[in-house]
Amino acid sequence: MKAVILLSGGLDSSTVLYKAISDGHECHAISFNYQQRHQRELESAFAIAASVSIKNHQIVNFDLRQWGGSALTDNNINVPREELPKLDSGSISPSEMSQSIPVTYVPARNTIFLSFALAYAETINAEHIYIGVNALDYSGYPDCRPDYIQAMQEVFRLGTKQGRLGKPINIVAPLLQLKKTEIIQLGNQLGVPWEKTWSCYNGGDKSCGVCDSCLLRQQAFAALGLQDPLPYQE
Repeated sequence: MKAVILLSGGLDSSTVLYKAISDGHECHAISFNYQQRHQRELESAFAIAASVSIKNHQIVNFDLRQWGGSALTDNNINVPREELPKLDSGSISPSEMSQSIPVTYVPARNTIFLSFALAYAETINAEHIYIGVNALDYSGYPDCRPDYIQAMQEVFRLGTKQGRLGKPINIVAPLLQLKKTEIIQLGNQLGVPWEKTWSCYNGGDKSCGVCDSCLLRQQAFAALGLQDPLPYQE
């Protein structure tokens, strides 16, 4: 079976690519250069794709900076530097999840990504699209939640030829309800090379170590008694 994998080069999407390969799929990766602040992640996407045998790796280019609206696409909005609660689980419980959508939320990003992936998948007659969304992450992005994935699955059914013929392309979100520690454990089982991944919201040669994404990653590795192999700024 063919599967399209949304690959950002981050910890989650890299685990998802390895999971799709483990599931026995012929994998076609798709990554996005939307002029994000952390374009450094694309280097990791290339590295992760090169670390395994995949059929194809597509790069889609477009510019979300022309609209901004996010700390990841607007240089006038600072990436927040926040202290995350230090939990033994290495993740944040739903009750502790931020009640407001953070400034790192990119408006409609996953809807845009999934639309590109859907067009690609239907063109190559793929049966599945894998995405690394996670509802338990600190951010609580609206397009990383179960009801959103369910709604997009209905769009896939109604908005494609394959769907109308009774063979809709399925969205696979294997990390949706996993804690960050559980994602790392799964990645370890699958052999994901963490040193090739990138999680930081800022660009640069080294991860900043102070943005939400860096902190969540660091805490998860620490909670498992593991050393994060990424270099961080002093």
